[in-house]
Amino acid sequence: MKTEPESWSVDDFLKAPKKTTHWDGVRNYQARNMLRDEMKLGHEVLVYHSNAEPPAIVGLAEVVREGYPDPSSWDKSSHYFDEGTSPDNVRWYMVDLRLKEKFAQPIPLPQLREDPQLDGMELLRKGSRLSVQSVSSAHFAHILRLAGAK
Repeated sequence: MKTEPESWSVDDFLKAPKKTTHWDGVRNYQARNMLRDEMKLGHEVLVYHSNAEPPAIVGLAEVVREGYPDPSSWDKSSHYFDEGTSPDNVRWYMVDLRLKEKFAQPIPLPQLREDPQLDGMELLRKGSRLSVQSVSSAHFAHILRLAGAK
């Protein structure tokens, strides 16, 4: 899960009640499909700070509520408002995530790019911009080892 730290950071998770937030505002169909169809209760996700210096994987979260309609899409006061949606015409979905761990040392993008064990990882492909991406179990386990995750 990519996030810009000025919008929502791993430290914001730490301040949130129960270290939990809803992941709303995703407005890409491929990412929406992953939120709606693939992310299941208990699935672990990596938290990645994009648009940071340097961009880095900074933590581990888990899905605590599976995909459900994103009401910000029909809230006219929301930055994420989408005129084509309503409670009766749902287009966008979100999940709830709980932070499990903030990594003691972020894993910066340059380190990820240089690691041959991460070859083929979606995040490292040229032009990869999705805010929600699949990670293979081998890549996921390797990243947790790099992070010294608990």
